[in-house]
Amino acid sequence: MRVLGIAGYSGSGKTTLVTKLIPALIERGLTVSTIKHAHHAFDVDTPGKDSYEHRKAGATEVLVSSAQRWALMHEHRGAAEPGLDDLLDRLAPVDLVLVEGWKFGDHPKLEVFRQSVGKPMLARDDQQVVAIATDLQELPDLSIPRLDIDDVDAIADFVVEYAKV
Repeated sequence: MRVLGIAGYSGSGKTTLVTKLIPALIERGLTVSTIKHAHHAFDVDTPGKDSYEHRKAGATEVLVSSAQRWALMHEHRGAAEPGLDDLLDRLAPVDLVLVEGWKFGDHPKLEVFRQSVGKPMLARDDQQVVAIATDLQELPDLSIPRLDIDDVDAIADFVVEYAKV
């Protein structure tokens, strides 16, 4: 599986780009999965549902299955957060995994940068950034590709070529 991070600061448009990029990559014949990193507590279950009650009661893992999908919830219960490689090992094989978040991870990344967010450009200090999707017209001091943040087809073409899938 090829892995490409979609990295940037909050408000830069990472999720918007990922949700547009997935169908563009699928149209090109690729299978795509995603991993999303959250920096805060989150819940994917609903209080009162059986699966929530199982987890609340102390189960380390709860797997819920139906005719349409299955989901596995894993509680750390005090253990350290797993690394990206550990999480990638849990995915079924696909052509490409897009990783949203882990902006400081040691994997190739496409940076999403908007000057209006007011945060520094990651590519200036991170050699793992292979291209920047941005609303800036020029990146004169960087030698990596600049992609128009609104041109999803061009970004998808870059991703396919870069990942060589």
